[in-house]
Amino acid sequence: MNGFTDRQQLLAKMRNGESLDWDIIVVGGGITGAGVLREARRRGYRVLLLEQQDFSWGTSSRSSKMVHGGLRYLAAGDVKLTRESVVERERLLAEAPGLVDRIAFYFTFRKGLFPGRFAMTVILAIYDFLASIKDHRYCNNEQLLKRFPGLDKTNLKGASYYTDAMVDDSRLVMRVLQDSIDDGAHALNYTKVTNLLLENNKVCGVAIEDVENASAIELRASVVINATGAWADRLRNEVNSEKRIRPLRGSHIIIPKSLYPVSDVMTFLHQDDKRGVYVYPWEGTTVLGTTDLDHAEDLDVEASISNQETDYLLNAFNRQFPHNQLTRADVLSTWAGVRPVISAERGKNPSKERRDHAVWSDNGLITVSGGKLTTFRLIALDAINAAADSLPKPTVVIDDTIFVTPDISAGDLLPNNPQWAQRLLGRYGKKAPKLLEESGANEHISLGETEFCLAECRWAVKYEAVKHLDDLLLRRTRLGMCLPNGGDALYPALKDIFSTERNWDNDRWEEELSRYKAIWNSYYSLPDNP
Repeated sequence: MNGFTDRQQLLAKMRNGESLDWDIIVVGGGITGAGVLREARRRGYRVLLLEQQDFSWGTSSRSSKMVHGGLRYLAAGDVKLTRESVVERERLLAEAPGLVDRIAFYFTFRKGLFPGRFAMTVILAIYDFLASIKDHRYCNNEQLLKRFPGLDKTNLKGASYYTDAMVDDSRLVMRVLQDSIDDGAHALNYTKVTNLLLENNKVCGVAIEDVENASAIELRASVVINATGAWADRLRNEVNSEKRIRPLRGSHIIIPKSLYPVSDVMTFLHQDDKRGVYVYPWEGTTVLGTTDLDHAEDLDVEASISNQETDYLLNAFNRQFPHNQLTRADVLSTWAGVRPVISAERGKNPSKERRDHAVWSDNGLITVSGGKLTTFRLIALDAINAAADSLPKPTVVIDDTIFVTPDISAGDLLPNNPQWAQRLLGRYGKKAPKLLEESGANEHISLGETEFCLAECRWAVKYEAVKHLDDLLLRRTRLGMCLPNGGDALYPALKDIFSTERNWDNDRWEEELSRYKAIWNSYYSLPDNP
């Protein structure tokens, strides 16, 4: 199989009374849902994933892109969560190089601020011990300024160096989904679950909305797993009125790499509230993030940065780099994500909330929410284990690797550019050679300061369930976020790709372009300055 589930074919079968019965139906197409799909299929279950928007439309395309153990969780005494996270981090680094890559972090010290050098040394020693590595050291001012030129030297006392990892979170979701589908699972985006089906007060399936045919289809399942993240209470409240999710918004600003190029991550404490702030490289840009605020807006409307958050992040950078002052005019794009945090204390400081996950079982509905991107595999296993009593006996899993290992090396794929080849293998797995074969050499050229290329766009349009232009520019690739003006220079080339691969005529292209511009201006640009 080259691509994703054939949407029209599967829906047609459902309308004809076929493919209506499943062992597990997963609701939610973010990293948790993708992880459940992967682990459920590996255990031999007939499993279907349904997502009301696009895959990774929510939190899983809008995280800080970090695969890490969470130093502040360790500092708060949460050793279990930290241990699980660093072990999973090392697993992901080993299994998916080119998708998950190790990167250096520098935590700066300033006189009078906690934690200082001694406390961080102790914390990092434990951090590395839990990961079975030794990868931290002290860095003096001279060494630090070489990595981050222009850093304010006032009361600067060096930094602690350690490593974590970075990822394109949306591409991580796509890789997990693709490997699952290749193994026999099914996944549909833009397919809304309208309600749960109940029989003798027990959940026995879901009703979905077939928008294109203005009809409802009822699907039965031994177990329904609610992996909708920040939306988890909504579906769960059909069978249990308890509310446990506290949506917290984290926003980020992207500036062109040329304004302040970095190859490592610098983290420091914001002067106003002593929260950690990051400056880091991502996809050929430089990112400032993140915030941590309650998100009271409609979850069905894309989250976006506020003026308050914009000022917070720009001020943080400008205080650290007084000779590299940024203004709103320097901002390339923004993104904001909503974290589903498990909480019973609504008045608690958002930054002090725990980031572990929870699983609830309610009459055949298993709900899982919270947790960290890094530990998605463990979260998925907890959800499946909670459903075990209602499922057939699983197939024994002998190989517990998350990803299907490509049968070609980076050096063999592209001998003249093994680094880019590794990136493709990490992101597309065993599909990488075919991606290159189905595109011309002129489409292998990097676009702007990014490492994305038109070959990836063509592949996504053909094989990765792209329904709208924004799916391609904001999630399958990040060109809409990493190129000026939302990537408008690519419009002619993309119009040709959609015309060739999807038979879009001019009217359809103009409709999609209008939709994309409206989304980008509303949710990925800066808000109007009051």
